Amino acid sequence: MRRIRSRAAAMAACGAALAALTAVPAQAHEPERRAPHWELKDTGAPETRFRGLAAVSRTTAWVAGTGGTVLRTTDAGATWRNVSPPGAGDLQFRDVEAFDARRAVVLAIGEGEASRVYRTDDGGVTWTESFRNTDPKAFYDCLAFFDHRHGLAMSDPVDGRFRILSTGDGGRTWKVLPDGGMPAAQEGEAGFAASGQCLVTSGPKDVWLATGGAAHARVLHSADRGRTWTATDTPLPAGDPARGVFALAFRDRAHGLAVGGDFRPDQPSPNAAARTSDGGRTWRPAATPPPAYRSGVAWLPHSRTAALAVGPTGTDLTTDAGRTWRTVDTGSYDTVDCTRDHGCWAAGEKGRVARLEH
Repeated sequence: MRRIRSRAAAMAACGAALAALTAVPAQAHEPERRAPHWELKDTGAPETRFRGLAAVSRTTAWVAGTGGTVLRTTDAGATWRNVSPPGAGDLQFRDVEAFDARRAVVLAIGEGEASRVYRTDDGGVTWTESFRNTDPKAFYDCLAFFDHRHGLAMSDPVDGRFRILSTGDGGRTWKVLPDGGMPAAQEGEAGFAASGQCLVTSGPKDVWLATGGAAHARVLHSADRGRTWTATDTPLPAGDPARGVFALAFRDRAHGLAVGGDFRPDQPSPNAAARTSDGGRTWRPAATPPPAYRSGVAWLPHSRTAALAVGPTGTDLTTDAGRTWRTVDTGSYDTVDCTRDHGCWAAGEKGRVARLEH
Protein backbone atom coordinates (compact mmCIF):
# COMPACT_ATOMS: atom_id res chain seq x y z
CA MET A 1 0.00 0.00 0.00
CA ARG A 2 1.11 3.55 -0.67
CA ARG A 3 1.96 5.41 2.49
CA ILE A 4 0.63 8.89 3.17
CA ARG A 5 3.62 11.24 3.22
CA SER A 6 2.96 12.52 6.70
CA ARG A 7 0.45 12.25 9.49
CA ALA A 8 -0.48 15.89 8.92
CA ALA A 9 -1.17 15.23 5.25
CA ALA A 10 -3.24 12.17 6.13
CA MET A 11 -5.33 14.03 8.66
CA ALA A 12 -5.81 16.94 6.25
CA ALA A 13 -7.00 14.62 3.49
CA CYS A 14 -9.39 12.81 5.80
CA GLY A 15 -10.65 16.10 7.20
CA ALA A 16 -11.45 17.33 3.71
CA ALA A 17 -13.36 14.15 2.92
CA LEU A 18 -15.38 14.36 6.14
CA ALA A 19 -16.14 18.00 5.56
CA ALA A 20 -17.54 17.14 2.16
CA LEU A 21 -19.61 14.25 3.52
CA THR A 22 -21.20 16.44 6.16
CA ALA A 23 -21.43 19.67 4.17
CA VAL A 24 -24.73 21.43 3.67
CA PRO A 25 -25.89 21.83 0.04
CA ALA A 26 -24.29 24.68 -1.88
CA GLN A 27 -26.25 27.85 -2.39
CA ALA A 28 -27.53 28.62 -5.86
CA HIS A 29 -24.78 31.18 -6.56
CA GLU A 30 -22.01 28.75 -5.61
CA PRO A 31 -20.49 26.22 -8.03
CA GLU A 32 -21.90 22.73 -7.51
CA ARG A 33 -19.68 20.49 -5.43
CA ARG A 34 -20.36 16.79 -5.22
CA ALA A 35 -19.76 15.14 -1.84
CA PRO A 36 -17.98 11.78 -1.59
CA HIS A 37 -20.35 9.12 -2.87
CA TRP A 38 -20.50 5.45 -3.78
CA GLU A 39 -19.72 4.90 -7.44
CA LEU A 40 -20.90 1.53 -8.73
CA LYS A 41 -18.40 -0.60 -10.60
CA ASP A 42 -19.57 -3.05 -13.27
CA THR A 43 -18.50 -6.50 -12.09
CA GLY A 44 -20.30 -8.38 -14.86
CA ALA A 45 -21.83 -10.70 -12.25
CA PRO A 46 -25.44 -9.55 -11.72
CA GLU A 47 -26.53 -12.93 -10.33
CA THR A 48 -23.93 -12.96 -7.57
CA ARG A 49 -24.28 -11.67 -4.03
CA PHE A 50 -20.93 -10.53 -2.68
CA ARG A 51 -20.79 -10.75 1.13
CA GLY A 52 -17.00 -11.22 1.20
CA LEU A 53 -14.84 -8.15 0.54
CA ALA A 54 -11.14 -7.43 1.00
CA ALA A 55 -9.97 -3.93 0.14
CA VAL A 56 -6.20 -3.84 -0.46
CA SER A 57 -5.91 -0.26 -1.73
CA ARG A 58 -7.79 2.35 -3.73
CA THR A 59 -7.01 0.34 -6.86
CA THR A 60 -7.03 -3.28 -5.69
CA ALA A 61 -9.89 -5.24 -4.12
CA TRP A 62 -11.23 -8.80 -3.92
CA VAL A 63 -14.87 -9.86 -3.59
CA ALA A 64 -16.31 -13.32 -2.88
CA GLY A 65 -19.87 -14.54 -3.05
CA THR A 66 -22.49 -17.00 -4.15
CA GLY A 67 -21.87 -19.67 -6.74
CA GLY A 68 -18.27 -20.07 -5.62
CA THR A 69 -17.43 -16.71 -7.22
CA VAL A 70 -14.25 -14.72 -6.51
CA LEU A 71 -13.43 -11.55 -8.48
CA ARG A 72 -10.40 -9.27 -8.33
CA THR A 73 -9.69 -5.77 -9.63
CA THR A 74 -6.35 -3.97 -9.82
CA ASP A 75 -7.53 -0.88 -11.72
CA ALA A 76 -9.97 0.69 -9.24
CA GLY A 77 -12.90 -1.39 -10.45
CA ALA A 78 -12.70 -0.49 -14.14
CA THR A 79 -12.27 -4.19 -14.94
CA TRP A 80 -12.74 -7.37 -12.90
CA ARG A 81 -11.09 -10.73 -13.38
CA ASN A 82 -12.99 -13.88 -12.47
CA VAL A 83 -10.49 -15.82 -10.37
CA SER A 84 -12.92 -18.33 -8.84
CA PRO A 85 -11.44 -21.62 -7.63
CA PRO A 86 -12.22 -24.41 -10.11
CA GLY A 87 -15.01 -26.75 -9.09
CA ALA A 88 -16.38 -24.36 -6.45
CA GLY A 89 -19.68 -23.56 -8.17
CA ASP A 90 -21.78 -25.16 -5.42
CA LEU A 91 -20.04 -23.29 -2.60
CA GLN A 92 -21.06 -20.08 -0.87
CA PHE A 93 -18.08 -17.80 -0.24
CA ARG A 94 -18.83 -15.37 2.61
CA ASP A 95 -15.40 -14.02 3.54
CA VAL A 96 -12.15 -13.15 1.81
CA GLU A 97 -8.94 -11.83 3.38
CA ALA A 98 -6.32 -10.46 0.97
CA PHE A 99 -2.75 -9.50 1.77
CA ASP A 100 -2.06 -7.90 -1.62
CA ALA A 101 -2.99 -8.31 -5.29
CA ARG A 102 -1.63 -11.87 -5.41
CA ARG A 103 -2.23 -13.46 -2.01
CA ALA A 104 -5.71 -14.11 -0.64
CA VAL A 105 -7.65 -16.58 1.51
CA VAL A 106 -11.38 -17.28 1.02
CA LEU A 107 -13.91 -19.04 3.26
CA ALA A 108 -16.85 -21.11 2.08
CA ILE A 109 -19.62 -21.56 4.64
CA GLY A 110 -22.06 -24.33 5.40
CA GLU A 111 -22.60 -27.49 7.40
CA GLY A 112 -19.97 -30.21 7.38
CA GLU A 113 -17.75 -30.31 4.31
CA ALA A 114 -19.37 -27.22 2.80
CA SER A 115 -17.15 -25.17 5.15
CA ARG A 116 -13.78 -24.87 3.40
CA VAL A 117 -10.79 -22.55 3.10
CA TYR A 118 -8.85 -21.86 -0.12
CA ARG A 119 -5.62 -19.90 -0.59
CA THR A 120 -3.95 -18.39 -3.67
CA ASP A 121 -0.44 -16.96 -4.09
CA ASP A 122 -0.71 -15.98 -7.74
CA GLY A 123 -3.72 -13.68 -7.95
CA GLY A 124 -6.22 -16.51 -8.27
CA VAL A 125 -4.61 -18.29 -11.21
CA THR A 126 -4.35 -21.35 -8.97
CA TRP A 127 -5.91 -22.18 -5.60
CA THR A 128 -5.10 -24.70 -2.88
CA GLU A 129 -7.80 -26.08 -0.62
CA SER A 130 -6.12 -25.76 2.78
CA PHE A 131 -9.02 -26.79 5.04
CA ARG A 132 -12.18 -28.85 4.71
CA ASN A 133 -14.41 -29.28 7.73
CA THR A 134 -15.20 -32.90 8.55
CA ASP A 135 -17.28 -32.33 11.69
CA PRO A 136 -21.00 -32.31 10.79
CA LYS A 137 -21.71 -30.17 13.86
CA ALA A 138 -19.42 -27.32 12.74
CA PHE A 139 -20.44 -24.39 10.52
CA TYR A 140 -17.75 -21.78 9.84
CA ASP A 141 -18.79 -18.13 9.47
CA CYS A 142 -15.81 -15.74 9.28
CA LEU A 143 -12.05 -15.36 8.82
CA ALA A 144 -9.68 -12.74 10.25
CA PHE A 145 -5.91 -12.21 10.17
CA PHE A 146 -3.57 -10.43 12.58
CA ASP A 147 -0.80 -10.22 9.97
CA HIS A 148 0.29 -12.07 6.84
CA ARG A 149 0.92 -15.27 8.81
CA HIS A 150 -1.39 -15.51 11.81
CA GLY A 151 -5.14 -15.81 11.43
CA LEU A 152 -8.30 -17.39 12.80
CA ALA A 153 -11.60 -18.76 11.53
CA MET A 154 -14.68 -19.21 13.70
CA SER A 155 -17.43 -21.81 13.68
CA ASP A 156 -20.81 -21.77 15.35
CA PRO A 157 -20.80 -23.64 18.68
CA VAL A 158 -19.80 -27.28 18.69
CA ASP A 159 -20.70 -29.16 21.88
CA GLY A 160 -21.70 -25.89 23.54
CA ARG A 161 -18.73 -23.65 22.65
CA PHE A 162 -17.66 -21.61 19.63
CA ARG A 163 -14.93 -23.41 17.71
CA ILE A 164 -11.80 -21.53 16.65
CA LEU A 165 -9.48 -22.57 13.82
CA SER A 166 -5.94 -21.16 13.76
CA THR A 167 -3.19 -20.71 11.16
CA GLY A 168 0.39 -19.56 11.60
CA ASP A 169 1.48 -19.79 7.96
CA GLY A 170 -0.88 -17.46 6.14
CA GLY A 171 -3.70 -19.96 5.74
CA ARG A 172 -1.71 -22.82 4.24
CA THR A 173 -2.47 -25.09 7.20
CA TRP A 174 -5.05 -24.91 10.00
CA LYS A 175 -5.65 -26.49 13.40
CA VAL A 176 -8.56 -26.39 15.85
CA LEU A 177 -7.66 -24.58 19.07
CA PRO A 178 -8.54 -26.08 22.48
CA ASP A 179 -11.87 -24.75 23.74
CA GLY A 180 -11.05 -24.71 27.45
CA GLY A 181 -10.75 -20.92 27.42
CA MET A 182 -14.02 -20.35 25.52
CA PRO A 183 -17.12 -19.39 27.56
CA ALA A 184 -20.19 -21.59 27.18
CA ALA A 185 -22.51 -20.56 24.38
CA GLN A 186 -26.09 -19.52 25.05
CA GLU A 187 -28.90 -21.70 23.76
CA GLY A 188 -29.35 -20.90 20.06
CA GLU A 189 -26.28 -18.64 19.90
CA ALA A 190 -24.34 -18.44 16.63
CA GLY A 191 -22.44 -16.12 14.34
CA PHE A 192 -23.85 -14.43 11.25
CA ALA A 193 -22.04 -15.07 7.96
CA ALA A 194 -23.44 -11.84 6.53
CA SER A 195 -20.41 -9.67 5.76
CA GLY A 196 -17.19 -11.41 6.80
CA GLN A 197 -17.10 -9.12 9.85
CA CYS A 198 -18.32 -11.38 12.66
CA LEU A 199 -14.64 -11.99 13.53
CA VAL A 200 -12.22 -9.03 13.49
CA THR A 201 -8.73 -8.24 14.80
CA SER A 202 -6.67 -5.24 15.88
CA GLY A 203 -2.95 -5.40 16.47
CA PRO A 204 -0.92 -8.58 16.93
CA LYS A 205 -3.12 -10.49 19.40
CA ASP A 206 -6.59 -8.97 19.97
CA VAL A 207 -9.63 -10.50 18.29
CA TRP A 208 -13.40 -10.06 18.74
CA LEU A 209 -16.28 -12.38 17.83
CA ALA A 210 -19.89 -11.23 17.29
CA THR A 211 -22.93 -13.35 18.14
CA GLY A 212 -26.70 -13.42 17.86
CA GLY A 213 -29.68 -15.74 17.79
CA ALA A 214 -29.91 -16.09 21.57
CA ALA A 215 -31.29 -14.26 24.59
CA HIS A 216 -28.40 -11.76 24.50
CA ALA A 217 -26.41 -10.41 21.55
CA ARG A 218 -22.81 -10.71 22.71
CA VAL A 219 -19.26 -9.83 21.75
CA LEU A 220 -16.47 -12.17 22.80
CA HIS A 221 -12.89 -10.88 23.11
CA SER A 222 -9.52 -12.63 23.18
CA ALA A 223 -6.20 -10.93 23.86
CA ASP A 224 -4.08 -14.03 23.11
CA ARG A 225 -5.01 -14.92 19.52
CA GLY A 226 -8.05 -16.97 20.39
CA ARG A 227 -6.91 -19.20 23.25
CA THR A 228 -8.91 -17.54 26.05
CA TRP A 229 -12.03 -15.42 25.75
CA THR A 230 -14.37 -13.19 27.76
CA ALA A 231 -18.00 -12.51 26.79
CA THR A 232 -19.98 -9.26 27.14
CA ASP A 233 -23.64 -8.53 26.47
CA THR A 234 -24.44 -5.71 24.04
CA PRO A 235 -27.60 -3.57 23.77
CA LEU A 236 -28.31 -4.72 20.21
CA PRO A 237 -31.58 -6.58 19.46
CA ALA A 238 -31.65 -10.19 20.64
CA GLY A 239 -34.04 -12.95 21.63
CA ASP A 240 -34.64 -14.29 18.12
CA PRO A 241 -32.59 -16.33 15.59
CA ALA A 242 -32.67 -13.35 13.19
CA ARG A 243 -31.31 -10.78 15.67
CA GLY A 244 -27.91 -9.94 17.03
CA VAL A 245 -24.55 -8.38 16.28
CA PHE A 246 -23.72 -8.88 12.61
CA ALA A 247 -20.49 -6.90 12.22
CA LEU A 248 -17.67 -5.36 14.25
CA ALA A 249 -14.92 -2.83 13.52
CA PHE A 250 -12.04 -1.79 15.80
CA ARG A 251 -9.77 1.13 14.96
CA ASP A 252 -7.40 0.08 17.78
CA ARG A 253 -7.55 -2.38 20.65
CA ALA A 254 -9.87 -0.09 22.68
CA HIS A 255 -12.32 1.65 20.34
CA GLY A 256 -14.87 -0.45 18.50
CA LEU A 257 -18.25 -0.38 16.78
CA ALA A 258 -20.96 -3.03 16.57
CA VAL A 259 -23.90 -3.05 14.16
CA GLY A 260 -26.72 -5.47 13.45
CA GLY A 261 -30.37 -5.74 14.36
CA ASP A 262 -33.02 -8.00 12.79
CA PHE A 263 -32.21 -9.03 9.23
CA ARG A 264 -35.86 -9.69 8.29
CA PRO A 265 -37.01 -6.81 6.06
CA ASP A 266 -40.45 -6.66 7.68
CA GLN A 267 -39.07 -6.29 11.21
CA PRO A 268 -37.77 -3.08 12.85
CA SER A 269 -34.24 -2.85 14.22
CA PRO A 270 -34.11 -0.34 17.06
CA ASN A 271 -30.75 0.10 18.79
CA ALA A 272 -28.94 -1.44 15.83
CA ALA A 273 -25.54 0.02 16.75
CA ALA A 274 -23.30 0.25 19.82
CA ARG A 275 -19.79 1.44 20.67
CA THR A 276 -17.03 0.60 23.10
CA SER A 277 -13.97 2.49 24.31
CA ASP A 278 -12.57 -0.21 26.59
CA GLY A 279 -11.87 -3.06 24.19
CA GLY A 280 -15.35 -4.52 24.40
CA ARG A 281 -15.65 -4.88 28.18
CA THR A 282 -18.68 -2.58 28.01
CA TRP A 283 -20.93 -1.47 25.16
CA ARG A 284 -23.10 1.66 24.94
CA PRO A 285 -26.02 2.04 22.52
CA ALA A 286 -25.86 4.74 19.88
CA ALA A 287 -27.91 7.79 20.84
CA THR A 288 -29.10 7.99 17.23
CA PRO A 289 -28.63 4.55 15.64
CA PRO A 290 -29.00 3.64 11.97
CA PRO A 291 -32.69 3.46 11.01
CA ALA A 292 -32.60 -0.21 10.03
CA TYR A 293 -30.59 -3.44 10.15
CA ARG A 294 -26.93 -3.05 9.18
CA SER A 295 -24.60 -5.93 8.32
CA GLY A 296 -21.23 -4.20 7.71
CA VAL A 297 -19.17 -1.47 9.35
CA ALA A 298 -15.74 0.12 8.82
CA TRP A 299 -13.78 3.05 10.24
CA LEU A 300 -12.79 5.66 7.70
CA PRO A 301 -9.00 5.76 7.27
CA HIS A 302 -6.95 8.11 9.45
CA SER A 303 -9.98 9.16 11.49
CA ARG A 304 -10.68 8.68 15.17
CA THR A 305 -14.37 9.52 14.86
CA ALA A 306 -15.75 8.67 11.39
CA ALA A 307 -17.12 5.34 10.18
CA LEU A 308 -19.58 3.87 7.68
CA ALA A 309 -22.25 1.22 8.26
CA VAL A 310 -24.01 -0.56 5.39
CA GLY A 311 -27.02 -2.78 4.91
CA PRO A 312 -29.73 -3.68 2.38
CA THR A 313 -31.50 -0.32 2.84
CA GLY A 314 -28.58 2.06 2.86
CA THR A 315 -25.31 3.47 4.15
CA ASP A 316 -24.96 5.47 7.36
CA LEU A 317 -22.18 7.79 8.49
CA THR A 318 -21.01 8.61 12.00
CA THR A 319 -18.61 11.48 12.68
CA ASP A 320 -18.65 11.15 16.47
CA ALA A 321 -17.29 7.61 16.94
CA GLY A 322 -20.65 5.87 16.85
CA ARG A 323 -22.71 8.12 19.10
CA THR A 324 -24.96 9.24 16.25
CA TRP A 325 -25.51 7.96 12.70
CA ARG A 326 -27.21 9.48 9.65
CA THR A 327 -28.11 7.92 6.32
CA VAL A 328 -26.03 9.19 3.38
CA ASP A 329 -26.98 6.66 0.67
CA THR A 330 -29.94 4.33 0.06
CA GLY A 331 -28.23 1.69 -2.11
CA SER A 332 -28.08 -1.95 -0.98
CA TYR A 333 -24.74 -3.23 0.33
CA ASP A 334 -23.83 -6.09 2.69
CA THR A 335 -20.22 -5.30 3.57
CA VAL A 336 -17.72 -2.42 3.58
CA ASP A 337 -13.93 -2.16 3.92
CA CYS A 338 -11.45 0.73 3.90
CA THR A 339 -7.70 1.02 3.36
CA ARG A 340 -5.01 3.37 4.64
CA ASP A 341 -4.64 5.10 1.27
CA HIS A 342 -8.23 6.34 1.54
CA GLY A 343 -9.79 3.52 -0.43
CA CYS A 344 -13.28 2.51 0.76
CA TRP A 345 -15.21 -0.25 -0.99
CA ALA A 346 -18.68 -1.79 -0.52
CA ALA A 347 -20.27 -4.94 -1.95
CA GLY A 348 -23.62 -6.70 -1.91
CA GLU A 349 -26.46 -8.23 -3.88
CA LYS A 350 -26.92 -8.36 -7.67
CA GLY A 351 -23.19 -8.09 -8.29
CA ARG A 352 -23.04 -4.64 -6.65
CA VAL A 353 -19.55 -3.34 -5.84
CA ALA A 354 -18.79 0.33 -5.33
CA ARG A 355 -15.89 2.55 -4.37
CA LEU A 356 -16.15 5.76 -2.38
CA GLU A 357 -15.28 8.56 -4.79
CA HIS A 358 -14.08 11.96 -3.56
